[in-house]
Amino acid sequence: MIRVVVVDDETLLRAGIVRLVDAAPDLEVVGQAGDGAEAVRLVRAHVPEVLLLDMQMPVMDGLDATITVHREHPGTAVVVLTSHLTDDYVLPALRAGATGYLLKDSSPEELHHGIRAAVAGDAILSPAVAHHLLAAAGDDLSGSRAEARSRLARLAPQEREVVQALAEGLSNAAIAARLFLAESTVKAYLASAMGKLGTTNRTQTAILAHEAAHP
Repeated sequence: MIRVVVVDDETLLRAGIVRLVDAAPDLEVVGQAGDGAEAVRLVRAHVPEVLLLDMQMPVMDGLDATITVHREHPGTAVVVLTSHLTDDYVLPALRAGATGYLLKDSSPEELHHGIRAAVAGDAILSPAVAHHLLAAAGDDLSGSRAEARSRLARLAPQEREVVQALAEGLSNAAIAARLFLAESTVKAYLASAMGKLGTTNRTQTAILAHEAAHP
C-alpha cells in the first residue's frame, strides 16, 4: 500500500483529492493538512511514500515545506499540485527536490499514475509541462544553454541517450525497450548521469536536457 499525505489550503478541493486517492486499491491517505507546517509534521509522523503538496498556502508555503521534507525525509517523494503550468513556485520546488508536477484538473487516472510513478522513481515532467516551465524560467533554471550543453557533454554516449529519452517523458521500462537495455542498466546509467550532471532527481535531469536541446 502506498501511503500519501495530501496538503492543500482549499478545504473542498483537498477533500476531493483525498477521495480520489483513497479510491485506488493500492493508495491510502494517511494524513491531510491545509498548510505547509502541518504537512511537515505529518510527514515526520507518518513518513509517507508520497506528499501531494500545493504551493501557495498559509503559515509555511509549499516551497519551504518541500525543502524541509526533502532534507529530513528524502525517501518521501514530493509531488507538486498546482492550477497553473507557469506557477512561480514550481521551478524553485523542482530545484529543492520535488519529483513530480500534477495539475489540479488532472483526471483520477493521471493522479493515480503520478503517485505510483513518484514511488517507482519515474516521476518526470511531460514534454508539454516541461516546455511551459522552461518558457517561464528562461535561462534561470540551470544556467545558460551553453552551460547545460557543457554539462551534458560530460556524459558517456549511452548515458546521454538515456537522459535524452528521459527528457521525452519515457519511463525506465520504455527507455530500456527503445535502447535494447535491461531496465536495471537504464537505472544505473541514470544514476551515473545524475552524479555527473549534479542533479538530484529525474525531473531536474529532464529539464536540463530540455534546456540544452532548445536553441
